Amino acid sequence: MPFSALRSLRVLLSVVIPGVIAAIAYGAWYAFTPVPVTALPVEFEVAPGSGLRATARVLEKAGLAVRPLHFELLARATGRAHTIKAGNYEITAPATPAELLDKLTRGAVMQADIRIIEGWTFRQLRAAFDESPAFRHDSRDLSTAELLARLGAKEAHPEGLFFPDTYLFARGSSDIAVLRRAYRAMQRHLAEEWARRSAEVPYKTPYEALIMASIVEKETGRPDERDQIAGVLINRLRIGMALQADPTVIYGLGEDFDGNLKRAHLAADGPYNTYTRAGLPPTPIALPGQASLSAALRPAQTKALYYVSRGDGSSHFSRSLEEHNRAVSKYQLQPRRK
Repeated sequence: MPFSALRSLRVLLSVVIPGVIAAIAYGAWYAFTPVPVTALPVEFEVAPGSGLRATARVLEKAGLAVRPLHFELLARATGRAHTIKAGNYEITAPATPAELLDKLTRGAVMQADIRIIEGWTFRQLRAAFDESPAFRHDSRDLSTAELLARLGAKEAHPEGLFFPDTYLFARGSSDIAVLRRAYRAMQRHLAEEWARRSAEVPYKTPYEALIMASIVEKETGRPDERDQIAGVLINRLRIGMALQADPTVIYGLGEDFDGNLKRAHLAADGPYNTYTRAGLPPTPIALPGQASLSAALRPAQTKALYYVSRGDGSSHFSRSLEEHNRAVSKYQLQPRRK
């Protein structure tokens, strides 16, 4: 190589190498230096389909001074330019560009939760979902039939189909996605309990067991009585005796019920009046929890056919109508002593 060419190469290298080193050093400094932020915490949303540049602009607009061009170069240099995940994010502490990029590519979105309560009706369930600000409300304008179709439900009536539990989800998720999880959870728990059912239970289908579980759920709030209540109701069901469960009548009244169950209500025939009609009502009347599912499918072995509230949350169980009438007189008809 001619001396002049060698000299030119040396000059070039003396300029390029320090420049490369400086660029690497600056890149490392940028990647691992906390981003200036207007105020913490910072919340922002990356919309579905957003590219890297659009995401960088969202960060800047939210108050995170990431320097969009620098942030884009960092993402491309680390091979993560096309792995940004949509969702709602929250930054609660100073973060470096590398940490922000990691959060965005892992999809570490803001978490929210909703609790579905045992004993809720479908109307209460839907109201709770509609009122939650954490959802994207895709179900709000759907009819019940349309919603069940979106969930893949085979049932025609929505009551009792969603398992009571606390569900975690990414803030901004579709409410339909969480309802689908709750529906599938109920199907799973019901199938598991059906597989372990007592040989003596008279149900023809798991859905009949779900109906009974919903009645048990509404008949008592005491965990230690659920299997006994179920035992009494199943005894009645087995011999064709009316269940005479007040909660079914109340459910049938719907919004007309004012909190005062009257004798006229018990006498008015209807599909949910278990005083005038023997057997199970046509659908569940509420959301049964795990304990009520278990009780309905593995009830207590009892000869009792009656129960009455003692007034303290517990019940007195009787084998005969005569014994039951004495218990009613003792616990409900006698004036309370002061």
